[in-house]
Amino acid sequence: MNTSTARRDIYALGHSEHELERLTRQAEVFLPFTRQLLEQAGIGPGMRVLDVGSGAGDVSFLAADLVGQEGSVIGVDCSEVAVEWSRARARSRELGNVSFLLGDPADMEFRQQFDSIVGRFVLMYYPDPVTAIRKLARHLAPMGLVVFQEFDMDYVRSRPSAPTFERAAEIMKRTLRVAGTRIELGSDLYPVFTAAGLPEPSLRMDVLIGGGAEFQGYDLMAGTIQSLLPVMEKLGIASASEINVPTLAARMRDEVVAGKGVALSPALIGAWSRKSGSG
Repeated sequence: MNTSTARRDIYALGHSEHELERLTRQAEVFLPFTRQLLEQAGIGPGMRVLDVGSGAGDVSFLAADLVGQEGSVIGVDCSEVAVEWSRARARSRELGNVSFLLGDPADMEFRQQFDSIVGRFVLMYYPDPVTAIRKLARHLAPMGLVVFQEFDMDYVRSRPSAPTFERAAEIMKRTLRVAGTRIELGSDLYPVFTAAGLPEPSLRMDVLIGGGAEFQGYDLMAGTIQSLLPVMEKLGIASASEINVPTLAARMRDEVVAGKGVALSPALIGAWSRKSGSG
């Protein structure tokens, strides 16, 4: 694999069963945002789609629903565990229009070109997102769509400030940043696309915001912290005893509710553009 574009060997969140289940829970919460992005970008019936960094498979399944039985989706991930997990989920759903492969599609070859390349929360793990998009675009047919949705974690906050939520957000962002993750890449998608040689992209931004006892953001944050904990401790950023993951969601919830406030997720920023008709 070409190390100039390869995704980092260490994905800070890992590939444990907890992490794969967390990805699915996260996908359920963010599903409306990603569906709206893909539909607005133009993903539709009959298209052939490549899902970059398919993880637990949720974006691939969403794309498969949008392209229908006349279309097809190939999800590709660098984790063998994630690929096998996704294949098992596809079998359980009896999906015939989606498949999963192991590898980095920026450095792979495919028999046919794609009508669209999509990805969610994946460019942030590439050492060079511009080169990655440029190499991925080789797989696109003329006028093919490039659609990516990435986080900007600068938006994570609580109002009024809830100390436990703010501390969790701080250590989450610090851990990911030290591990090499581009935690604000969403806001950089416009220059990343143009530097990769694509036409100026269209953009949209969504943020999960809520308060009260039923807001899902507390559990999402606690689940992310749990997945990051081994790296967090290895880097000396925080300890398991300090964080106390089993009670973290409840403590964040209690503080936000007591303050009659709200909490915000990272911003999900989507960008889409079409490859030029000349190839």
